[in-house]
Amino acid sequence: MYSHKRVLVALDGSTACETVLRFLMEIAGPLQMTVLLTHVLEPMPASVINGTVIIDDFEARRREAEEYLAPISAALRSQGVDTAWAIRRGRPAEEILAAARESGANLIAMATHGRTGLGRLLFGSVAEEVLRHAPVPVFMIRAPHPIVAAPAASRKEAVR
Repeated sequence: MYSHKRVLVALDGSTACETVLRFLMEIAGPLQMTVLLTHVLEPMPASVINGTVIIDDFEARRREAEEYLAPISAALRSQGVDTAWAIRRGRPAEEILAAARESGANLIAMATHGRTGLGRLLFGSVAEEVLRHAPVPVFMIRAPHPIVAAPAASRKEAVR
C-alpha cells in the first residue's frame, strides 16, 4: 500500500517550481493523496532607494501569495484532490521543513532550479537544504530550462 498520503508541495511563485504540480496532478487523485501547498515569504529588510526608505509590505505580499495559491488549489480540487494551502514567513528551507513536521506530511515534493557554480554559491539551494534535513522522503524534479535557438550565423557554421 502506498504510504505517502500527505504531500507537502513547496511553491515559490515561479512557473519552474510549478513543474512538480504536473506530476502530482497525475498521481494525487488516484492515490487519494492530500496535497498541502506551501509558499514561504522571506522577510525583506528595509532599504533606501534614492533617499527613500522602502519598508516591506508583508500584507500585500501575503495577499499576492493567496491570489497565487487559491487557483492552484481550486484546480487540484476540481480534479478530486484533497487540497489545503499555507503561507509561511521566514527562511524558505526552514519553513518548508517546519511545515512538513507540523502538518504530518509523509512526503515533500518540490522543483529545483538546478543552479550550479556561482549561482548556487550566491543564492544557495533551498532544495538541497530541504533534501539534507527533511524528516520524510523528498520528491524532487528539476525545473525545465528553455531551449534557446542558436543565432542563424552559428547554425550556418555548424552545418559546414
